[in-house]
Amino acid sequence: MPSALCALVVDDVAAVRSYISQILLSLGVVSVLEAADGDSATKLFSQHRPDLVFLDIQLPDINGQQLLKRFRQQNENAVVFMVSAFSSVDNLKMAVENGARAFVVKPFTINRIHKLVQPLLH
Repeated sequence: MPSALCALVVDDVAAVRSYISQILLSLGVVSVLEAADGDSATKLFSQHRPDLVFLDIQLPDINGQQLLKRFRQQNENAVVFMVSAFSSVDNLKMAVENGARAFVVKPFTINRIHKLVQPLLH
């Protein structure tokens, strides 16, 4: 994974997108893109091919699990972290089966994001 990481944050809540983006930028991620829905996320993913994605499961136009599958088909090297307030066993299991690196439960801490992203920066 390159040291100049590009990230995509997909969440329908602007405050959550902003929070994750600020954390990523403070960690040294060079470029952080944001999308509020699956359609925007798909376009940004195709155009910019981010190395790292934080993907909410509950989106207004698509289930994040479906989007995860789509992203993995386009770029199997992208590291995808699923984000959700709904940490059911089924959600977790499906996310891992579909290729997510980890599952981040809302609300999360800066430290949680740091621990996930830090190894990718080296």
